[in-house]
Amino acid sequence: MLAVGLLTVELHIPGARSLKDKRRVIASVKDRLRKLNVSIAETDHHDLQQRAKLAIAAIATHRDAVDRSLNAVLTEVERKDPRLVIATDIEWLT
Repeated sequence: MLAVGLLTVELHIPGARSLKDKRRVIASVKDRLRKLNVSIAETDHHDLQQRAKLAIAAIATHRDAVDRSLNAVLTEVERKDPRLVIATDIEWLT
């Protein structure tokens, strides 16, 4: 049976003075996460320059593999600037 996990991450980007600044930060985060073999989408706060909500999905044959993958994602997001993350949530879709 496949396990599907969805991690949502709320970000606060205090240095963003425009939507262009925000997009630069989001693009950097997404580029760093691509190596972890997950799917990423910005899902909320599109019109706010200092807020973003990302949804990250991971799929594996075992739930613990998905859990490790999503924890690695969170670690990578927090690695460069731990102040970015203001809230997280993990949902299991299977």
